[in-house]
This record gives sequence, C-alpha cells and structure tokens, in this order.
Amino acid sequence: MRRHRITGLLGAIALAAGTLAAAGPAHGLPRADPPPAEFGTDWHDPLTAAPPVARPATRSCQVGLAEAQFRDFTPYRGDYAPPTDCGAADWAAVVLRLEGKVKGRQYDRLGHLSLGGVEILRTSTPQPSPDGITWAVEKDVTRYRDTLARPQPVEMLIGNVVNETYTGVIDVKVTLTFYAAEGRTPAPDTPDRVLPLTTPTVTTPRNTERLLAEVYATGSGGGCEEYWYMTTPAGAPYSCTADGGPHREVRVLVDGRLAGIAAPFPTVWTGGWSNPFLWYVTPGPRAFDVQPIRYDLTPYAALLNDGRPHRIEVTVAGLPAGQSGWSTPTNLLLWQDEARQVVTGALTRHEESAPSGHSRWTPAGPGEQHRVDTEGDHRVTVAGYLNTSRGRVATTVTRSVHHTSVHRWTEGESRDALTATWTDRESVTHGPTTTRTDRTYTMDGETTLGAGDRLRTVLALGDRADTVTLRGGRTVDASRLDDRYTGDATYTANVPRDQRHAVATTSARYRLYGSQAPGGCYDRTVATAQGTVTVDRRRC
Repeated sequence: MRRHRITGLLGAIALAAGTLAAAGPAHGLPRADPPPAEFGTDWHDPLTAAPPVARPATRSCQVGLAEAQFRDFTPYRGDYAPPTDCGAADWAAVVLRLEGKVKGRQYDRLGHLSLGGVEILRTSTPQPSPDGITWAVEKDVTRYRDTLARPQPVEMLIGNVVNETYTGVIDVKVTLTFYAAEGRTPAPDTPDRVLPLTTPTVTTPRNTERLLAEVYATGSGGGCEEYWYMTTPAGAPYSCTADGGPHREVRVLVDGRLAGIAAPFPTVWTGGWSNPFLWYVTPGPRAFDVQPIRYDLTPYAALLNDGRPHRIEVTVAGLPAGQSGWSTPTNLLLWQDEARQVVTGALTRHEESAPSGHSRWTPAGPGEQHRVDTEGDHRVTVAGYLNTSRGRVATTVTRSVHHTSVHRWTEGESRDALTATWTDRESVTHGPTTTRTDRTYTMDGETTLGAGDRLRTVLALGDRADTVTLRGGRTVDASRLDDRYTGDATYTANVPRDQRHAVATTSARYRLYGSQAPGGCYDRTVATAQGTVTVDRRRC
C-alpha cells in the first residue's frame, strides 16, 4: 500500500469515520490532579464537545439491533422487527446508540450499519490504549421511519485485523430507542419512502413531490484517498500523487445529466497527520460523525415520475480514472402526494458553469520547499415545477463549491504542511420558502520530523455552517454551527510504544446557535493534556 512518507512511520494508520455521542466523559468528571508528564498506558475515554441527541419526554421502547465482536472482515447479520408498544410507525423520535470497547493495539476501523440495504450509520472506532477504552455513538435516525416500520435484515461491518501485533478486538452493541408521538409531541415530517441506491437504476413512485439524495461519501479504504486533500499532481516528488491534484467534488447525475454537486468534507481520521496522540480523547470535526451529503433533486421529480427506470449515479470528480478509494453509499428520500396517483411537471432550467479544478506545482529551489497551489470551483442551477394536489409548486436549487489550498513540503517530506479552505453554498427555493446554507471547512497544519526522530504535528480544523430560512422574503428560521479543533502533539517515531515519550494538548469547541440548538444556544469546550481532560466547560 502506497503511503504518505511521514504517515508511513506508523504503518497503515487511518481507516475511520463515525458518529460519537457527546454525552460527556465516560470516566465521570475530569480528574482534579495535574496531567501526567507524558502519555501512559491509559487515558480518558473518547468524547466530543457536540450536543447529545435530543430525546422527547414520551413513552419509549428499546430494540436490540446488533451485538458482535469484529476480528476480521466478516459482517454481522441479523434480523430486525419494530416495537409494538410505542406506536406503529409515526414515532416522535428514533435514536440509535452504539456502545463499543477495545483494548490493546489497533488502528481506527471504518464501519457501517444497514437495514434492508438502507445505510443508517457510517462510523469508525477510536484507537485504544493498552488498558482499554469504551465509547458510545448516538445518532438520530427518525428520518428512516419508512425502513424502521417493517421487519428488515440487518448487516453491520467494522472491518478489522487481529494478529500478534494488532490485538484489539472491537466489541460493539447497537440499540434503537423509539419515542412515542403523544400529547404535545407529534411525529415529525419524514420521508414516505426510503430507497437504497444499490444499483444505478431505480424506479420511483409516480406521485413523488419531493426528492432528496443523501450520500455517505468517504475517502477511505487504504491508499492515498484517505487523505486526498494532500495529494499532489503527477510528476511532483511526493509520496501521494493523483493526476490533477487534491481537488475533489461529489456529483449526482440523473440519466447522465448533472443534478447536484458538493464539496466533500475533509475528514481527518483518528490516526491522521501521522499522529494518533492528537485524537485519542478528542477527535477532529466529524471524525466520528460521517454525515451524509444531501442533495435536493426535486426539480428532477417530474422526469422520474414517468414510471420508467432511470439512472441515478454518484461520482467523485478529481479521482484518477480507474482508481478506488472512495465509498459513496446513497439513499433516496421521497415524499409522496397521497391525493394524486401521478404528479406531473417539468424540468425548466439547467445551468452549469465550466467546472475547474487545477493544481500548479512549483519545484523547490536550494534550501526551499516544494509547493502546490490548488484551486477549483463549480456552480449549478436547476429548476422545475410539479402539479401537486395543492397546486403548482416550483423548486429552484443553486449550489456552488470552491476550494483553495497551499501544500508545502521538503525533500524527503520531513516537513509537510497544508493550508486549505473549502466552501459549499446552497440555496433551495421550494414554493414561497427559501433555505440558504453556507458551509466552510478549513485545515491548517504542519508535521515535522526532527532530531532524534521526534515527530511533531500542529493542526487546526474547522467545520462551520450558517443556515437561514426565508418565507415571503422574511427570515423565519436561522442557525449557526462552529465546530473547531486545535492540537499539538509530539512523540518519538520508529520505537516501541513505551518509548515514544508522547505529549499532546488538544482543544475542541462546539458552538451551535438558533433553532437547531437545545434552548437556542449550545457552547461546549473540551481540552486535554497527555490524554487527561483538563477542561470541560459549557457557556450556554
């Protein structure tokens, strides 16, 4: 397996993603004692600063979904049946919880969980301590009500390797908790149908009036696409090259026509940047929360409503032809007009800018660094209308993505740095309502290998989003997300674990304001030193 040279000091490292619950320190309150001088054989269980999943105060029922120990690449298979004591299907909420434990030595491992072919969770494991860790993953899965309402086959896999060196067996248990819709707690609006896109060809119900696609896009599975954002153009003297460089774009096509674009999130897995000591307790944004990219395909609903099979495909632009490394499981979420057998309409507009994505390599002069400058952008607007039982409803979707980055490294890659920004701006007008979302992802870091094989990584990551909903030109809803991570970790490479003399400080702050936050405001900071939680502060 070809590897980034500094990353190769640890061997095959990152293979991760998931959704870690932010329920607070698993060991209870942070210790009052000063942190140790360096990492030992045990540290605090992983946690994030993100808010816990909201749970209504109504009657609840719990159903076991999976329980397995993963030692290899054998999937767990079982059967699911919905509960009978919390309503037939119109639940107020459904919360998935995964509880895991692992000890010894192990890398982070990518995992997924599906019901009836519908992927409902994409997750991964944190890397363990010799003494062992436990962690919990929670996710609101209420939107999969259509799938959850019927008995389904269950499949789960966290691919793992266990041998004399990598001893960690991943032990997990997954449950679903259903909350009844009762009193003043109604069932939310959820899709009438959820269809897994197991093949490119799909036939949708003829009365579809709203259509979304969700894509769990991850660059993973080994090789350079695990850290695609650091690849360089072919010809540059770097250990990971990818023809045109690091620009990637996740696209959805309907019958061969571009229907949606998005910037993939630049996930840093928990072995990323050659330094697992950065992530043992506080992962970077989304490292344990693989959120699907969502696309509004409603302008294409009229074309799909003809009762014939159509092709809906997902591609990753920028990925060298014939190269693997990306996983894009996709679900279609459909709302139906129950008062119509067939909903007619038309696609009225399709405009696309010329996509750009290019990198320029500047060779290093004497005593200088190599440099790759990358820039890419693309814009798409699609519009259509549907003749629903409530009258004609028009939908216009505009989305634009932009990416800039500067990558610098020395000969031999003993110094390797990246500064990058991705923006993804989306506007959806559906009838009188417009929702605008501006997303910004940032990465600024450097890894150096110095005297005595001391490897140091300093890194800052950002995940920000502003969303506003307008009706008749007036703001009716708004929210703001700002999730940031900073870390500084140093250890001695190429020695046994007990001789690494590792030190690390990290800080994660998650801020959420507006309608999506509990009480309208959520602000939590978690900081660590040498695996000990030193700060766990809430400001709202």
